[in-house]
Amino acid sequence: MSAALRGMALALACVALSAAAQAQPAAPAAPAPVVAKAIFAGGCFWCVESDFDKLPGVLSTTSGYTGGKTANPTYEKVSSDTTGHAEAVLIEYDPARVSYDKLLAHFWRSIDPTTKDRQFCDAGHSYRSAIFAQDAAQLEAARRSLAELEKTKPFKAPIVTEIEMASTFYPAEDYHQDYYKKNPARYNYYRWSCRRDARLQEVWGTK
Repeated sequence: MSAALRGMALALACVALSAAAQAQPAAPAAPAPVVAKAIFAGGCFWCVESDFDKLPGVLSTTSGYTGGKTANPTYEKVSSDTTGHAEAVLIEYDPARVSYDKLLAHFWRSIDPTTKDRQFCDAGHSYRSAIFAQDAAQLEAARRSLAELEKTKPFKAPIVTEIEMASTFYPAEDYHQDYYKKNPARYNYYRWSCRRDARLQEVWGTK
């Protein structure tokens, strides 16, 4: 076979191999991880963010406002107790790593569920504690967790934390997001001066 023919045969072989490779079905893409959402109000949203960011399986936390009727509320308006909104945190989590029931258990022990329209040093309806269920399953789970807690709680005072269906969640201003990371000294002083952890130990008997 002449050199020209050998070159032509080699070129045709390369074309055939390339076509065969392209004909191979592409490997299926890995399924995107399932991301679920939960919303909790437990007083100062800086503290709620900090508490939930430490929980394995939590993917992100966003401080914001929900539970009221005013559209696009600001921090100043919510703090004035004229919007009906509560400071709250939207939690995105991986349900394969942490269940909603575990989030509920974590939430209960990060708040004082015995105080109405108040959490620690912050008073007002915007600082109420509440669970905002995303769907009927979360609503049932929240009510079930409350019923179980009523039987096992280590304190005598009634639980006044609200449970309701979630409404529109409005993210708070940028300077509130990850405040405990951006301003650790101010955050730690605020948390200490509000006696948040000291009160939690009084209520739950744990540090």
